[in-house]
Amino acid sequence: MGSKKNPRWLWYAWNPDTRKVLAYEFGRRKDSVLKLLLAHLEGYSIKTYFTDDWGAYERLLPKEQHIVGKANTQGIERENLNFRTRLKRLNRKTICFSRSEKVHDKVIGEFINREHFQQL
Repeated sequence: MGSKKNPRWLWYAWNPDTRKVLAYEFGRRKDSVLKLLLAHLEGYSIKTYFTDDWGAYERLLPKEQHIVGKANTQGIERENLNFRTRLKRLNRKTICFSRSEKVHDKVIGEFINREHFQQL
């Protein structure tokens, strides 16, 4: 109980104008996973990246497009709250929690696909 030996992160790029996820990737908080996410974003003309001050962002994002701080992260924090509210498995103390990374990735990925990529 309380073990965090294998932390998992959901990385995603979010468009504040459309309030939609542009791309996502699962993995640890490492440069290699950020590179995968950036590869998914190559088709977009992204003007600005708003991030926290984690080092990989400084190393991998263009300095002229990168803004560090909390001033413009309200929308993405709201999206994080939506994920936690609508996907109970993101709360560890629930009967919906699973230790399987595959199950987490599939369920969360399917939720994002339905909510953000499916055209009605």
